Amino acid sequence: MRDVTYSMSISLDGYIVGPDGGFDWTEPDEDVFRFWIDEIRGVGVHLMGRRLYETMLYWETADQDPSLDAAMREWTALWKPLPKVVFSTTLSEVQGNARLASGSPAEEIERLRAEPGEGEIAIGGATLAAEAAAAGLIDEYRAMVHPVLVGGGTPFFPRHERRVDLELVETRTFSSRVVYLRHRVVR
Repeated sequence: MRDVTYSMSISLDGYIVGPDGGFDWTEPDEDVFRFWIDEIRGVGVHLMGRRLYETMLYWETADQDPSLDAAMREWTALWKPLPKVVFSTTLSEVQGNARLASGSPAEEIERLRAEPGEGEIAIGGATLAAEAAAAGLIDEYRAMVHPVLVGGGTPFFPRHERRVDLELVETRTFSSRVVYLRHRVVR
């Protein structure tokens, strides 16, 4: 069965965006960006909400920018063909290799797990991840922790989360002082 992973950059105080909606503090250095490139190679489908989808739309046409460096071109070549499922009540259409979800995140995950396919089912976005977590569908939590306190905003973990026991399976510290933490849910 395909694993469901929730992976995002977070501040040390646990937020994916600050109180003003900003996330400029998550801009990756070369090593972190290379890590994200390697991570996306293991993804079979990416689930996201409207805000993350709109943020990531840049990558659908980024390869047309002649100023892109080799790493950004590599990311674009991996991201564009990756199947994406967008959860939104306000969008009527999506671009690229994406489709609008018709059901709940739990229904979509169960459907994707039942289909043949390889690669992880990746979740991006705290709201979407909270729904999957409430249904007990997340297998791994992956946090790229940035050395900054933003003081509020959108939390990585929902505040009403039930207890979930985790096993630390990987850590990595980057030269930029960013720390990657990968935890597997103990079942």
